[in-house]
Amino acid sequence: MARMARPRDSRVDEAILTATRELLAESGYAGLTMDAVAERAQIGKAAIYRRHATKQEMVFAAAVHGADLPAPPDTGTLLGDLTALVQEIVDHMTNPAAAAALPGLMGDIAGSPELAARFEDTMVTRQKLGIGQLLDRAVTRGELTVVPDVSLVHALVSGPVFAVIYMQNRSPERLPQQLGVLLHAALTTPSRTA
Repeated sequence: MARMARPRDSRVDEAILTATRELLAESGYAGLTMDAVAERAQIGKAAIYRRHATKQEMVFAAAVHGADLPAPPDTGTLLGDLTALVQEIVDHMTNPAAAAALPGLMGDIAGSPELAARFEDTMVTRQKLGIGQLLDRAVTRGELTVVPDVSLVHALVSGPVFAVIYMQNRSPERLPQQLGVLLHAALTTPSRTA
């Protein structure tokens, strides 16, 4: 008779994420270790590795978003959906844990093809699924004739947010409305072929 797996304890999940956020605020991304998270959360390291295969996945889940991403916003219009999506990304990227983690985390991912592939599989794929749903709705409403390249739209949505916050060090306060309008125009303007 096969043994049934024990369900994961959500209290352990939250303890890991809370400990990670606290340690990011105290010692930054470079100073964060799995040992320190295990000690702060008062759990064994095996419990962390059952949930997060790498430090980078654990940090991203604690600082930005976990693997279970909610459905994309549905405001009833493509412009509204894009603006709301950019606002969500701004909110994710500007919390204190993300501010402490993202620059170093992105450096680690960029420097390791293995980590980049794993990050694509565990986090980026879910983000793209949400964007695909948002674009499908726009096609159903007649705002778009076809679903554009989801990977490119993902880059067009998230890249500018990262650039404004972390490269230009500017306030993203008006970014959702500004970027929402630009993205809407880019997606709804008929393309011209040579």
